[in-house]
Amino acid sequence: MSIARKGSRRILVESTAYRWAIRPRPTYCQGLAQGNLRFAVELEEGGRTTLLVTMGAARPDNWMMAEAGIISPSIVERAIRLALQQGWRPGETGGALELSMQCAE
Repeated sequence: MSIARKGSRRILVESTAYRWAIRPRPTYCQGLAQGNLRFAVELEEGGRTTLLVTMGAARPDNWMMAEAGIISPSIVERAIRLALQQGWRPGETGGALELSMQCAE
């Protein structure tokens, strides 16, 4: 399943275009600050494998007013570079790669 253009953002890393998105609304666990902020990344064209990144902080729209993280384009770029170093091949068929990161830059 690919990331929809609506609600996603484009990012260039080493002249390759990717799309990334955060779920529009929190899941129930994320709302209770029991689940972390996550985002997904795919190649903009022809992406077959998704990168799922879990951040070490709650979503900003959690219902418990817990300390939250933010996701900036520099964090997304860092996640993509790290995933590529770990062997993520976004143009090849396969399962999603899951990556955990901290929000601090």
